[in-house]
Amino acid sequence: MNQPTAQPTLPDHLSIDPNSPHFNAAVFEHDIGIRFNDKERSDVEEYCLSEGWIKVPAGKTVDRKGRPLSIKLKGKVEVFYR
Repeated sequence: MNQPTAQPTLPDHLSIDPNSPHFNAAVFEHDIGIRFNDKERSDVEEYCLSEGWIKVPAGKTVDRKGRPLSIKLKGKVEVFYR
């Protein structure tokens, strides 16, 4: 019998980068969705609900360490569990 695991509350600021102080592995054990300006996005690297922004990759451009460059977009951010 599978017991459904309790989902942790979604943080105000979350990043997918494990080196970031805003990374939370417990949240990524569940499938989360991010809606930006009423459109669901699947390419979000970081978000902040209180400030209303997301970071997404800027095309195929990478920095000198090989990580994709990102741009910050401001707007209405909604985060939810699927």
